[in-house]
Amino acid sequence: MKAPIPPFSFDTATQKVRMAENIWNGRNPDIVVLAYSENTYWRNRDQFISGREQAHAFLTQKWTKEREYKLIKELWSYNNDVIAVRFAYEWHDDMQQWWRSYGNENWKFDAQGYMTHRYASINDVAILKEDRLFLWEGDNRPDDYSGLTKLGL
Repeated sequence: MKAPIPPFSFDTATQKVRMAENIWNGRNPDIVVLAYSENTYWRNRDQFISGREQAHAFLTQKWTKEREYKLIKELWSYNNDVIAVRFAYEWHDDMQQWWRSYGNENWKFDAQGYMTHRYASINDVAILKEDRLFLWEGDNRPDDYSGLTKLGL
């Protein structure tokens, strides 16, 4: 996912956000970590993660817990080598309780387009299965499927 590279324009920042959404929706830690620098640094909720190895372990654990995970990201802001996004994702736990997780991320990239820093703040809200909004088939959200704003999120 390294291309496009900084400095970002509106179009390249939007492309970068959609690429991130797609690789995360694939739920394959082996692929996802390749978008991040070797020494990437994350704050995800209350966890602090350093490097691809820790990121891989985190993602493996995440997608073991968060089943049928579907994510939508939306560009919030960008400037030179940083991008801010807002996102929501839906998933269920082992007890079949559905959740919608809302959050914001701040990203920083190196000159090669790898994400060096990821700061994520996330809140989980229990939802009923029939209240789910992310209902597309397969991993990636179709291009004509509504984003967060059009879904009222």
